[in-house]
Amino acid sequence: MKYLKSRYWIAAFMLAGGLLTACSEDITVGTLDENRYSTGDGSVMGYINDNYGKRMFSNVEFRDAGDMYLQLKTTAKLDSEATVAVSYDETILTEYNNTYGTSYEAFPQAKITLADGGTIKLNKGSVQSAGMKVSYTSESSLSTEKSYVIPLRIKVTSGDFKLAETDQTRMIFVKDLTGIPDCIKYVDGVPGVKVFSCMEVNDTNPLNNLSFTLASNGKPLVDALIIFSANINYNEETGRVYIFNNENVKAILDNREKYLKPLQDRGIKIILGLLGNHDRSGIANMSKETAQEFAKEVKAMCDAYQLDGIFVDDEYSNYEYSNITPGFVYPGKEPAARLCYEVKKIQPERWVVAYCYSTTYGLPAIDGMNSGEFVDYALHDYGGSSDLTSYFPGMPKANMGLYSQEFSQGRTASESNLKKMRDNGYLSHMIFAMDPNRSNFAIQYLAMQRMARAFYNDELVFDGIKYPKDWR
Repeated sequence: MKYLKSRYWIAAFMLAGGLLTACSEDITVGTLDENRYSTGDGSVMGYINDNYGKRMFSNVEFRDAGDMYLQLKTTAKLDSEATVAVSYDETILTEYNNTYGTSYEAFPQAKITLADGGTIKLNKGSVQSAGMKVSYTSESSLSTEKSYVIPLRIKVTSGDFKLAETDQTRMIFVKDLTGIPDCIKYVDGVPGVKVFSCMEVNDTNPLNNLSFTLASNGKPLVDALIIFSANINYNEETGRVYIFNNENVKAILDNREKYLKPLQDRGIKIILGLLGNHDRSGIANMSKETAQEFAKEVKAMCDAYQLDGIFVDDEYSNYEYSNITPGFVYPGKEPAARLCYEVKKIQPERWVVAYCYSTTYGLPAIDGMNSGEFVDYALHDYGGSSDLTSYFPGMPKANMGLYSQEFSQGRTASESNLKKMRDNGYLSHMIFAMDPNRSNFAIQYLAMQRMARAFYNDELVFDGIKYPKDWR
């Protein structure tokens, strides 16, 4: 983060790193990339999206039972009624696992119900169908620490239109969290703001996120911890880009039972930051092949430590602009987007969170997919408050983070701005460097009290526990 350019620059130099909740048939659709559906022969193309307009993958978490919706859209009105048939087909998952070297397991077919016999109907003269409900119920034998997949095949059964090959299958990544609390804080029956706590763990204990709750329900103020930060490094001898964890990040990951699992047991997500480290590698200059290989390492890291996603921050890389080393490309937004896309493809159930700064302030489409498909959340730099729809097409407003606050420098947001953000449907927010052990804790505490009131119409409760850094 930019604060490192001031008093924490030395610490930075030492570093060598979508939840969908369906409650109705309302569909929020992202902007269509028509080029992806162009056939050259004038044919009408169809595609499938879910509640949030996602076409690549769907992600759901539920407790006891849940549901989501799939919808058919076409690029032009049809002259007659059209239908597609949706069916459970485990061979889709087998093919995916074989392609990407993954080992996802299928969600039990017996626990799934497809409404209307799995038929989606598009009326004559329409370009958008109603949502078809996909329902699922808890299975006691499933691990709460793993995502499972509902693999669906989609076939045109009537109508003069075509589905592109990539639209003929859909994988829904499902996590059954029955018995585990959640952090969702409802306001008038609607989920409130999701708070990301980005922590400089060189000197701060992640357990401090457990000390702040809401008076009405006891839920944590914080929804997700961002570990700041692991690093992207380049090995000169092997020519390989890899993840480096300094001694503080390593201590926390290696002792996840002590520092991270207590947060996850309360429903808090754990996100690993990825940051440059003063060499030629970084977020924004990997070739397609390098990004694909690095994405495998990201997945291995997330698997090993049971992480819930990554946070990409394009800072502190010494990019090459001439005589570029093989495996890299000229730095820019397209390779930054490519990296996010490749990470999302290989672990669709995990979040990709972008810090809106430098090349990651807005990302282009990759392989016909808008960036809102493969970036789950976009968090503004400190104080930023503009809409990000044109920068991350297809991303819901609820996943855009406005008015980020930097607690170590006392840079906080007004209660009126926070409330305006929530009222306008922007339901993500980041705080950086929260630590009750700092001398300016009183300022931090007031800021979090304002958040509780503005975001949830609630009061903040501090249990008085301040967790110090207790590792070496």
